[in-house]
Amino acid sequence: MPIYLVRHGETAWTLTGRHTGATEVPLTAEGVVQAEGLRALLGGLSFDRVLVSPRERARRTAELAGFAGRFEVAPSLAEYGYGEYEGLTSAEIQLRRPGWELWRDGCPGGETPDEVLERARRLLGELNPAPAARTLLFGHGHILRAVAAAYLGEPVGICRHLMVKVASVSVLGQEHGLPAIESWDLVHGPLRPAAAG
Repeated sequence: MPIYLVRHGETAWTLTGRHTGATEVPLTAEGVVQAEGLRALLGGLSFDRVLVSPRERARRTAELAGFAGRFEVAPSLAEYGYGEYEGLTSAEIQLRRPGWELWRDGCPGGETPDEVLERARRLLGELNPAPAARTLLFGHGHILRAVAAAYLGEPVGICRHLMVKVASVSVLGQEHGLPAIESWDLVHGPLRPAAAG
């Protein structure tokens, strides 16, 4: 069951490193170009299911990538709930709470790392487990890391080691029947269909 993970295109807040959970921040002009460029990465692939975060930046990315009218909105793909840290940069958070680390400490008034991981597990549980079923997820940097951790059966701490650029594509697949990362954080060039099993 290959799963393709796509992060939305650039926004003004991604440029400045602001934690963007529920705040609706539109794609920049460059973000639009990036989202349109995803057609080259995803073109020629067929998907059994396309799920998209409810946030505008993810929905717009999916539309520009060629999936308008072909996706389902999935609340479980919403970005990490940053609570009191919404809109702040990591440096600003460190001034308030020295030593803070998202995947260990979570966010006051928001989600804990384990809550985000559990949400990702529930999402995966709703997907078609058939080996040939191909799923495409449009989401955000932190929730997509949690999806990868859940898929691999790893603890949430692994997320701190996974970077996800804007408008990138990652592929979760299998190697010898075991969950594996087939490709990670691709931002250019066409993709070949992921192996089914």
